[in-house]
Amino acid sequence: MKRIKRRRVDLAFSRAFENYRPPENLTVSQWAARYRVLSRESSAEAGPWRNERTPYLVEPMDAITDPTVRHITVVASSQVGKSELELNAIGYIIDQDPGSILYIQPNLDDAKKFSRLRISPMARDCVRLRTKVAEVKSRDSGNTILQKTFPGGMLTIVGSQSPSALASTPARYIIGDERDRWALSAGTEGDPWALAEARTTTFYNAKLIDVSTPTIKGASAIEKSFYAGTRERWCSQCPHCGKWHNIVFDDIKFDFESIKQGRLTEYVVKSVGWACPSCGCLSSEAEMRAQPARWIAQNPDARQRGHRSFWLNAFASPWKSWTDIVYAFLAAHKDPQKLKVVFNTLLGECWEDRGELDDEDTMLARREDYGTQADGIPVELPEGVLVLTCGVDTQDDRLEYEVVGWGHYYESWGIKKGIIMGDPNDDAPWKRLDDVIDHVYTFANGKGLKISITFVDSGGHKTQSVYKQCKVRANRRVFAIKGVGGDGVPFTRPPSKVKITTNHRAIDTTWLYSIGVDSGKADIMSNIKVQEAGPKYCHFPLGEQRGYDAAFFTGLLSERMIMKVSNGRTRWVWEKLPGHERNEALDCRNYAAAALRVIDPDMDAVEQRLRDAPAHQQEKRPTAERVRKRRTTKQNSYTDDW
Repeated sequence: MKRIKRRRVDLAFSRAFENYRPPENLTVSQWAARYRVLSRESSAEAGPWRNERTPYLVEPMDAITDPTVRHITVVASSQVGKSELELNAIGYIIDQDPGSILYIQPNLDDAKKFSRLRISPMARDCVRLRTKVAEVKSRDSGNTILQKTFPGGMLTIVGSQSPSALASTPARYIIGDERDRWALSAGTEGDPWALAEARTTTFYNAKLIDVSTPTIKGASAIEKSFYAGTRERWCSQCPHCGKWHNIVFDDIKFDFESIKQGRLTEYVVKSVGWACPSCGCLSSEAEMRAQPARWIAQNPDARQRGHRSFWLNAFASPWKSWTDIVYAFLAAHKDPQKLKVVFNTLLGECWEDRGELDDEDTMLARREDYGTQADGIPVELPEGVLVLTCGVDTQDDRLEYEVVGWGHYYESWGIKKGIIMGDPNDDAPWKRLDDVIDHVYTFANGKGLKISITFVDSGGHKTQSVYKQCKVRANRRVFAIKGVGGDGVPFTRPPSKVKITTNHRAIDTTWLYSIGVDSGKADIMSNIKVQEAGPKYCHFPLGEQRGYDAAFFTGLLSERMIMKVSNGRTRWVWEKLPGHERNEALDCRNYAAAALRVIDPDMDAVEQRLRDAPAHQQEKRPTAERVRKRRTTKQNSYTDDW
């Protein structure tokens, strides 16, 4: 029996030696053009591989053989050939530059399917691979569905949730497929990609290749990997102005007709074209496919770190017409779940689920010009503003604030959003905040308003400093607040007194307001949805110095309300949207709105005083007009008549 086994092993080695051919110093794309055969099971165009069919795959493939590149990231929609890129890489490695390969699929079932339907047919149909990768059923192969041995190396196919497979033997090549569908953690051992990457530590010539369609904005692992690399986009040259642009859906212009058939709606697409962002000229699909195209990097310096990243959508695919893409969009545009699939698999874009809220670009487009005074100086306050409040969010190294103008029926105007850098434990940032609070904000006619009340967040690590600074500014109505989350918590309530301590010793007291932040956020999000100027409408100003840029709207739209079920109970909670790590803009607006609710001014009376006041005179801070009587609680001697 031992002699028979030895004879089989000797036979396997002799066959490998007989078929051994030295490397030909080819790139992956050259190897594919010479030896790769597309299998009939998985390709609509079975036969020899042609780089001319998918020219956009040449550079990503050749990056694999570039000795200066260690990490290749490919973000791609469906039907652009990204799986064939991986197969070409595997075939090249087996034939030209053998080494151990770890190929990672989202789960074990995907791994087995890929091995049966893609790896085995490729090895069968490519002459260069046929004698190097034996069939699973071969008695002398030593191969299984999930493990393929070949001269000089081994291909191991695993699922992302298997920690033992990801953290065992070293591997020179790591290829990750559909990375955005991977498990968040391999068992209890953490990020699967980090575990796999650690296996390449001992190889100076290791290669890391991660490929995936994008998923959710901010939560997409492949998106993060892309932005860490060279950030290359497949760009075509405009036939009219000669500028190079990535063809994206926002620049696609199409005419269509809707046909109602009962409850169903069918669409007839009449024309589709691409509008150049530079010159605005319209070009047809046929014209753009005939134009030169190339990869253009937005972050070329990442190449020095050995990381090239590529992003591709279906507009470059030879198998998907632009008309088909438009049809898919029209069929799905009323259903968020179907539209998400179109965004990910066809448009090649991350999906951002924000419910009914507008996105940052739409909000930026809503900004208004508040006008200028006779001397050309921008108007600070547009007509309609009657009261100003300020919300301040406290961070370890800065104060962030927003001054908000309010009119009748909670119509609001953003006046100024700013950041004051400095440790809140020091006096310097607070003195700069005084400039904001004491400033007289003027209308076009010269009349002005000062901020009526300011709410400062006391949460975080600077609580006692906030208490002290608000205490000395109480006569200017600067008060500390504490946000309280939870369903049913009222937006505002009367304040209570808290102790100001130094070295664990109470030295004074100050007022502290508790506000229901969840209730306030719900009001803000509801108001943002209002589309016409009037009650509850939110105005935002143009002007770089105002602070209402993309970062502001990203923060303002940073959260959404979702329903969670816990212990059999259903509750609504606020959570950050993926990719929106900063929510200070939302918090500042929330505090400013709470401040207005606390003073609850009589807007009619304020408007009358403003109308009667002469020009170049500011309106005094309004009192709580509606509550005229002094009210004192026995517990804290609080009075609401300042």
